[in-house]
Amino acid sequence: MNEILRTTEAFVREHFDKEGTGHDWHHIDRVRRNALLILEKEGAGNRFVVEMAALLHDVPDEKLNKTEEAGWKKLEDFINKLRLKESTVQHIVDCIESVSFKGGRVIHLNSLEAKIVQDADRLDALGAIGIARTFAFGGKKGQPLYDPEIPVRDKMTLTQYRTEKSSSIHHFYEKLLKIKDLLNTDAAREIAEQRHEFMAAFLEQFYREWNGQA
Repeated sequence: MNEILRTTEAFVREHFDKEGTGHDWHHIDRVRRNALLILEKEGAGNRFVVEMAALLHDVPDEKLNKTEEAGWKKLEDFINKLRLKESTVQHIVDCIESVSFKGGRVIHLNSLEAKIVQDADRLDALGAIGIARTFAFGGKKGQPLYDPEIPVRDKMTLTQYRTEKSSSIHHFYEKLLKIKDLLNTDAAREIAEQRHEFMAAFLEQFYREWNGQA
């Protein structure tokens, strides 16, 4: 299993080496470490499945591929070379499919491993790292830092979430500040508390500076 993990890590490092939207290798490695920390705190779950799903979770992401289908084909081609048991492959794929926020969709998670990997990915969208990634992604997409004339979207389709005009500050209200209440595990919720408070404090400071206040 260690050899498979090393092979997977090498594949992911190469694949995301030049990614510039905050979904780079370092993000993936943080998600893996978050996932293993949650696994340890929860005291349950299949470590190999969790680590593999964390490493591979962004490979099929449609934001990072020409099409969603192309992303899943890339994942399928790689994972089939590993000669894992079919049940293990399916478990890993199920975890990966569950990860994405996709406009705040709510889906049923079939396993503790899926809950752990989803929580681990969402934790990396919070706190100081979450703030930095938000502005990196917004800059890559050409979004403004903030535009008070743009309404905050409460409910939206995936297409609206991906394509409608927004700003980096809007992203806090449309996604980041919602995450704390969407987490699955007690361990992740505990970690999220301080990161959530840090983002709220950042927004207060941002508005003071935006409005020319001391």
